[in-house]
Amino acid sequence: SYADVEKGIAALGQKAKNNDISIEDMDGGTFTISNGGVFGSLFGTPIINPPQSAILGMHGVFERPVVRNGQVVIRPMMYIALTYDHRLVDGREAVTFLRTIKSAVEDPRIMLMDL
Repeated sequence: SYADVEKGIAALGQKAKNNDISIEDMDGGTFTISNGGVFGSLFGTPIINPPQSAILGMHGVFERPVVRNGQVVIRPMMYIALTYDHRLVDGREAVTFLRTIKSAVEDPRIMLMDL
């Protein structure tokens, strides 16, 4: 469940803060989420670390000009990037995943309520 994932992430985060995280704690993962946004990253291409199959790069939120209803307006924008191994992940599934992430970031209720 989402709550179990959050608890696991919190436990690993606490180990990292206490400088107690080990290689074994980080070994065997198949997917990484990289949050370059906390360092002010606008966008970039994350690189896969084998044997992982994909990495999601989430970047900073910045005001950008966008078109809404034919008008240029300023809106908060965040770029996300997904790098994946095409031998394991088909493009359709990757784009579907990105659209799901986009929807969840725009409306967190989707993620929290499993909508």
